[in-house]
Parts: sequence; structure tokens; C-alpha cells
Amino acid sequence: MTSFRSWKLLKRNYFDGVKFRLKMKQLPFMGFLFTTMLFIVYRTTTYQYKHTEMEEILHPFDSLKDSALASGLLGGLPHGIIQASADLELKPLWSTSSSRSKADPSTCRVLLAIPVGIKQKDNVNHIVQKFLPENFTVILFHYDGKVDGWWDLDWSNEVIHIAAKNQTKWWFAKRFLHPAVVSVYDYIFLWDEDLGVEHFNPGRYLKIVRYEGLEISQPALDPNSTEIHHRITIRARTKKFHRRVYERRGSTKCSDVSEGPPCTGFVEGMAPVFSRSAWYCAWHLIQNDLVHGWGMDMKLGYCAQGDRTKKVGVVDSEYIVHKGIQTLGGHGPPGRKVFCPPLSLKKKEEEKALQLYFFCPLGYCYHLLLMSSCPLPLCLGIKYRRVG
Repeated sequence: MTSFRSWKLLKRNYFDGVKFRLKMKQLPFMGFLFTTMLFIVYRTTTYQYKHTEMEEILHPFDSLKDSALASGLLGGLPHGIIQASADLELKPLWSTSSSRSKADPSTCRVLLAIPVGIKQKDNVNHIVQKFLPENFTVILFHYDGKVDGWWDLDWSNEVIHIAAKNQTKWWFAKRFLHPAVVSVYDYIFLWDEDLGVEHFNPGRYLKIVRYEGLEISQPALDPNSTEIHHRITIRARTKKFHRRVYERRGSTKCSDVSEGPPCTGFVEGMAPVFSRSAWYCAWHLIQNDLVHGWGMDMKLGYCAQGDRTKKVGVVDSEYIVHKGIQTLGGHGPPGRKVFCPPLSLKKKEEEKALQLYFFCPLGYCYHLLLMSSCPLPLCLGIKYRRVG
């Protein structure tokens, strides 16, 4: 009996010793596991902190007052789950982020948006090849719907394509360049497709604009451009940039005391460049039914974020050529011949008066009536055709 108890006690001590040794061996493993978990928690917290810092750098203007949260639409969502803005960066299916997201967040981010047609493919190709190397995001608005004709270009997969037939630049801009979507970009270039950029460098242009504090700007036009509508946009060969023009002839007198367009605080609608804040204002200025944008350039100064005579300017050292190519319909069928002699001409001069050939929408014809003696029935007889 005593030997049986001794054997049972020995057996218990043996198993207790085995358990103790197993526990001793598990301690290093448990310590390693605990240390690993602490490291994972630390790295995750650090990553989230750095991600938050980067978001603050990339979106310095994001605030609750600019988001739907201010109106109470998102009041039921936790703050950490709300994304206040988006961008136009392409996100490939096989990657978690775009290649541009790996770039230095302190660098300037810029967007170029152009309405394009397949007939101007070569010229648009020259423009895009100028901008892409400068780390621009490019979006093409196809007003003729012919997107397939662009895939043979090397850079076609790097840009965004949006197609809507017979729509103009301002229609596209109102619907696809919402301030919440483009708020990550420091500047927005909203250009036409018929611009020559042989003498234009986007990088140098941005340095001038940022240094001079121009909220709204445009490159100057080469004096040999096909179409120049306002003298302030003509390139001054001896200047880096200018904010005003002086004109002592004609009905509009421009001097140092001039405070508005077209003498100062003015850029034309063919090649405007907006800062982030200026575009936030300009986007709201664009009406939903705006088509051609005539006259809007006279109002852009309201979005200059201050004194338009100081915040709006034309850059002379980086200039472009306006080729004046008609779009959205091209040349079309022959138009009606209109003979509208001004009242001030004498009979001898009336015989040599200019015969006008043109297509025009009703708004432009109305503008023509105000500046000439053309009879109303004659102008109403014009076959209207919408041009770009």
C-alpha cells in the first residue's frame, strides 16, 4: 500500500515537473508573441499618424465649413470615415494607389483641362507633351465623342478622357471640375485646343505666377496670333508679366487710374489659369446653361481673391499663339452675305463697305446690332450656327 502511494506521488511529481518545464519553455515564445503584437500596434499607429499628416499637407483647404458636414448632411457619420475631397488621379486595378501619390507631397499639383476634337489632334498632342513632363494631371473633354481616335498616342493612357457630343468647355468644366474634386490641385489650366505652345514652358510659368501672387492669369499672346481681341493680352517683349495696359486711342481710355477690364484685372477665356481659391469662386460663377462663355472674362476679376488690379495678370515671358481655329461645327456650309454699312459712311464709302460672312448665335447677332446700323430683319435672316 505504501509502495502504491509512493508510486502515485512520484507520478504526480513527474507530471508536475513536465508541466513546469513546458511552462518555462512557453515563456520566451509568449514574450516574443507579445513583443510582436506591440510592434504591430506601434507601426499601425505610426502609419495612421503619418497618413493624417500627409492628408493635412495635401488638403490644406479642406475644412468642415467647405464640406457637406456643415449643412448637416453627413452629421451621422464619424469624422474619421469622411473623405472631404477627391482628385482626378487614375487608380489602376492592380495597384492600391496611383504613381503620382508616391511623389513628393510638397510639390505643386496642377491640372490641365482641354476641350478637344479629333481634327485638332496634332496640336493637342504638342500641348500635352509640353505639360505631362511637368507632372501635370491632364483631362481631355471630347466634344465630338471620338475618343477611340486618340489611343495611338503614347500618353493617351495617362490622361482622363470624357466625351459628350457638341458641348463646350464651360459645360464640361461646370460638371466635371467641381471644387471638391479639384481641391487637391494648386492651379487649374482651362485652355482651348487651338493654342501654339512652342514658346511656352509650364514650369517657368508657374514660378512666375506663384512668385507674383497671381490668382488668375494667362500667358500673353504672340502679336502674330490669328485672333487677338483685347490689347492687354498682347505680349510685351521687354516685360516678364504685366497687369494693365495703356490706351489713349479709341472709345476706351486706359490709364493708371483704370480699375477694371479690359484695361486691368483681365484675362481672356481662351487660356485662363486659376489658383485653387480663384477656381472655387469661378466654378460657382459659371451658370448651368452657359455655352460659349462670351462676356464671362469680364466677370472673372470678382474671383481674384482681393484687388483684381494686383491679383490678375498676363505673363509675357511665357507666351502662346492663338490660332483661332473654329470648333464644334467647323466651317460648315456657306453663310448668308450681309451688307451692313455704318450710318456715318458717305455714299461713296458705302459702295466700298465691308461685306460680312459669318455664322453666329443669336446673342452675338444682338451684339452686332448694338454696334452697327444693320437692319433687324436682315440680321434675323442669317442662318445661325453654333461655333466654339
